[in-house]
Amino acid sequence: MKITNAFRWKENSLQACEIRVKDGMIAEVKAQMGEVSGEEIFDAGGTLVAPGFTDVHIHLREPGAEYKETIASGTRAALKGGFTTVCPMPNTSPVPDTKENMEDLMSRIKKDAVMEVLPYASISLGQNGEILTDMKALKEAGAFAFTDDGVGIQEASFMKKAMQNAALLGMSIVAHCEDNGLAGSGVVHEGEVSERLGLPGIPSSAESVHIARDAILAGETGCHYHVCHVSSASSVRVIREAKNAGINITAEVTPHHLLLNESDIHKDDAMYKMNPPLRSEEDRQALIQGLEEGTIDFIATDHAPHSEDEKQQSMRKAPFGITGLETAFPLLYTTFVKNGHWTTGQLTEWLTAKPRKVFSMSQRTLEHGQPATLTFVDLHTEEEIDRHRFLSKGKNTPFHGVKVSGIPKCTMIEGHIAWEGWNK
Repeated sequence: MKITNAFRWKENSLQACEIRVKDGMIAEVKAQMGEVSGEEIFDAGGTLVAPGFTDVHIHLREPGAEYKETIASGTRAALKGGFTTVCPMPNTSPVPDTKENMEDLMSRIKKDAVMEVLPYASISLGQNGEILTDMKALKEAGAFAFTDDGVGIQEASFMKKAMQNAALLGMSIVAHCEDNGLAGSGVVHEGEVSERLGLPGIPSSAESVHIARDAILAGETGCHYHVCHVSSASSVRVIREAKNAGINITAEVTPHHLLLNESDIHKDDAMYKMNPPLRSEEDRQALIQGLEEGTIDFIATDHAPHSEDEKQQSMRKAPFGITGLETAFPLLYTTFVKNGHWTTGQLTEWLTAKPRKVFSMSQRTLEHGQPATLTFVDLHTEEEIDRHRFLSKGKNTPFHGVKVSGIPKCTMIEGHIAWEGWNK
């Protein structure tokens, strides 16, 4: 097969290219190449072609909450968003905290996933933060890394032991950083929005004190420590200082924390309820700077689908989280690339090469010998985000009705079209 009429990011510009695919692998990439008799032609329609995106932080809800999302629906939504590798968190029921539970999850993935899915196992049994899991057995059963995402590990001694065990196995500890004593029953950022709406707030320190504690422990144990969904300026400062000290710490930021702040919450609207919460504009700017300078390593969506009924409740009662797989690239491209703040190359790096490098995954590039696992993005056509057309079961987004460009139109896995949404 020959892919024609495509553009790739190369040498700081968009350049026309053609790609020849043989047996699911990239055989040749040139600005223009000759015809081969009988060869199938795939017209990319003038789209950007990039390696399929990787999201190391999503929630597929299966097993236990299939009314919110399933492995099948979540991976289809990921394909529509241009992703070809996703890593689901372990806050399911049951939790993948034993060899048996992990093996069951892996069999579900093998049966229903339409793309590469690399699942996390939990750090503690039942994510209760009290008894460590058998990490060796979980690694052998297929665990990608270890996390209790959704809750923070409260005891420092427990986290240190987890890091020691993970380090011996060459595995990563991935942390949702939240001190329960500081976070309390908060539902929004402790600041202007909590005062204006009369809602309990979560201070930035609830996140940053855990990062500071864990950075010291990571330095002591030699464990690779990764911080989920960084949300505050103080957290960025702690991570920067830890990196400067030579500690093996990495971090991610979500699209919504880059795009929104607490002032965007005009009323008690659970579509804006996520954890960590939207913080101040000062925090948002610190996140952007942290990403651009490399303190924050990459972008992950924290795709968190919920039912319509759950999200129609008050912020006091509704669950935390918004969906993100189908909106991430268009929102970020429209806000940051179209206005010249970032390049197309930077954005695709933060969604592909950088997360794969952090977790020592095989790299994906547009080069000979690489899998033809590709995303094709229309950079020009403008569309309106319509949550009711999401492939995800979760329609919970604050971005409904927002006009965007940079729409993924086709996703290919090893040379085979896995999803397409052309308007031809």
